[in-house]
Amino acid sequence: MAYEFIRVEREGPITTFILNRPEVMNALHSPAHFELHEAFDAFAADPDQWVGIVTGAGEKAFSAGNDLKHQASGGAMKSPPSGFAGLTSRFDLNKPLIAAVNGVAMGGGFEIALACDIIIASEAATFALPEPRVGLAALAGGLHRLPRAIGVKRAMALILTARRVSAAEGKELGFVAEVTAPQDLMRTARAWAQQVCELSPMSIRASKEAVYKGLDEPTLEAAIRGQGKYPAVAALFTSEDFKEGPMAFAQKRPPQWKGR
Repeated sequence: MAYEFIRVEREGPITTFILNRPEVMNALHSPAHFELHEAFDAFAADPDQWVGIVTGAGEKAFSAGNDLKHQASGGAMKSPPSGFAGLTSRFDLNKPLIAAVNGVAMGGGFEIALACDIIIASEAATFALPEPRVGLAALAGGLHRLPRAIGVKRAMALILTARRVSAAEGKELGFVAEVTAPQDLMRTARAWAQQVCELSPMSIRASKEAVYKGLDEPTLEAAIRGQGKYPAVAALFTSEDFKEGPMAFAQKRPPQWKGR
């Protein structure tokens, strides 16, 4: 499908989603949200696509978040059920996502990155939840995902000051997995994606689902006892991959994952 405000590229089992509004620092408006909603739906439904990478067009910005100028000019501010960027309220996607943050990740842009599972950042990247500076609040998940990622006190120190955080500080705080030179960002993100693709897609989906659903359980015991009922975990036990892994190990050969 042709898109106006995003680009989608596929290479083997890896899908790359590119926020493509560099003239406004990849800030997003309603049409972009709905394009991303459709693109993530297609990714989720495609059995041949195992890992996603999300990044921004150009060198300056991953995403500046909500397009405030569009909003101020009277533009409709609607978003799909899947939330900001078609992602922040998408709680049923068990395929892993990697954010390749190439520059500014502000407000909704930071929330997009936090909605991904792994964040790889360029040395030029900066992160913030600056919504209170313009009378808003980071209600697309930032106020909830950031405390879960780095702890409440560290998160509150960023949320209540709206201050900017460098890629290096993001790694120190724990929400950035790796910092790279700008020219190496996409190569590094793809290398991480390739590492994930070496593993059973069924196992990866079960693992992601168990982690996130388990965090919502009231106790550790409840999480461990309940994980067998999670859809991706149940699917793992009846999958071809569940048989292939031990067989390949016994035969001393690389496994041939099917993702089913």
